Amino acid sequence: MKLVPRLVLAATLTLSFATVNAKYASAAIINYAFTVDSPVTKGNGFFSFDDSTFSDEDNPVATIKSLSFQFNGDSTVYTEKDDTKYLGFPLVFPTTLLTGQSLALDYLFNDKSNPSSSISYEIIGDDFTIFSRTSPDAKPISGKVSYTQIPEPTPLIGTLFACSLGWMMKRKVTSMKKVRF
Repeated sequence: MKLVPRLVLAATLTLSFATVNAKYASAAIINYAFTVDSPVTKGNGFFSFDDSTFSDEDNPVATIKSLSFQFNGDSTVYTEKDDTKYLGFPLVFPTTLLTGQSLALDYLFNDKSNPSSSISYEIIGDDFTIFSRTSPDAKPISGKVSYTQIPEPTPLIGTLFACSLGWMMKRKVTSMKKVRF
């Protein structure tokens, strides 16, 4: 009977390590969340891209597949199609931010909630800028952008399953021992 708990433990560890390592080996679509913070506005967004599409340049870039951004308190949703150079942009690129190695956006979009406005927004790396396209005397407003990678659900579910299976088997073995005595 000592073999069963050892097998369960070995299977649980194997499954949990296999699912954690599989995350990077099989991942193609990478998901990120980002937050914009400036003195006049804040907002949150998400983007995803295919990491196999990075260019083979000194500074590799990949085109965003999907992007969704919204300023706090505003119902307008900005997407990748709102980039002023859509089809070639927005882009994602590797960078070293204050928090360490990460990926960052290159995204330029106009104020969609007020189409007659000359206001534009630009995100490049960890810098966020609000500026006027028509008034050269208007001072741009600067802010910061922070990024967080969103983990894939498959490894998390696999690890949770493996840990649950191990816990249930441990309870079963413990209850079998209590019945014997």
